[in-house]
Amino acid sequence: MFVYLQQRLALALPVVFGVSVVVFAIVHLLPGDPVLVMLSGANATPEQVAELRAQLRFEDPIAVQYARFLRRALVGDLGVSIFSKRPVIEEIADQLPSTLELAAAAIAIAVAVGLVLGILAALRPNSWLDRLSMLVALGGISMPSFWLGLLLIFAFSLELGWLPATGQGGWRRLILPAATIGLGYAAVVARLVRSSFLEVLGNAYIGTARAKGLAERAVVLKHALGNALIPVVTIIGVQLGNLLAGTIIVETVFSRRGMGRLAVTAVLDKDYPLIQGVVLVSALGYVLVNLLVDVSYSIIDPRIRHRGGAA
Repeated sequence: MFVYLQQRLALALPVVFGVSVVVFAIVHLLPGDPVLVMLSGANATPEQVAELRAQLRFEDPIAVQYARFLRRALVGDLGVSIFSKRPVIEEIADQLPSTLELAAAAIAIAVAVGLVLGILAALRPNSWLDRLSMLVALGGISMPSFWLGLLLIFAFSLELGWLPATGQGGWRRLILPAATIGLGYAAVVARLVRSSFLEVLGNAYIGTARAKGLAERAVVLKHALGNALIPVVTIIGVQLGNLLAGTIIVETVFSRRGMGRLAVTAVLDKDYPLIQGVVLVSALGYVLVNLLVDVSYSIIDPRIRHRGGAA
């Protein structure tokens, strides 16, 4: 396991390096003077422009600026927000827990609903249950998240009065935004679970297990589930990575704090240090999630770990 983890970390490091280059280039590849872009619309005086340029040390060579940016980023110093004058890492630390909470709840809904729909469809292929499950999945994939969110607000908040529509705090305010994201991803999980289970259930060892008289539940849970989960774990990991960086619309619709709204605010304010920090943290979260997915493969199927060690 340790060797396998080392190999995956070695593959992740170049990705992290590439992310740091892209994040650094966000400011330095802008046309014109980035300091004037940051201060546009603020009626900045020449003294303020000179002060910000000195603060960001843009007179140094690009290589020196990148080395300084990388050195500071390694210790958690992502600069200071131009708009709020607070350290970027503090701004992110205030918003990240809300996004993590939303992402965790959404992925839980996606996995629960997707697994149930996918397994039911696979166990009764071409039946009305299969068609209904895939119809629900198709609807989840096709419906935009902002539209689904508005429908859920209308139904469960305005009409039924069961749940609060917007705001922060408490599990009741988390259900609607998490369902808005989770139901869309549940459709993807359901379709993949169905195809993966159908492939596994067609293997010879499944027929052998049934011929031995094992109950269908034992065949599905003991023999089919583990082998069918590997591609499912992949898509769950990818979707979780997307969730960490893709909650902008839902956080806006439901008036929630989070990384998505922080990114929008940073863009509108032309707060490039904050934009850099949000992009870097989101990208690193994506890399970390994919690393955890790789490790989970070796837990679900130890043969992957052994093949990785042999390689």
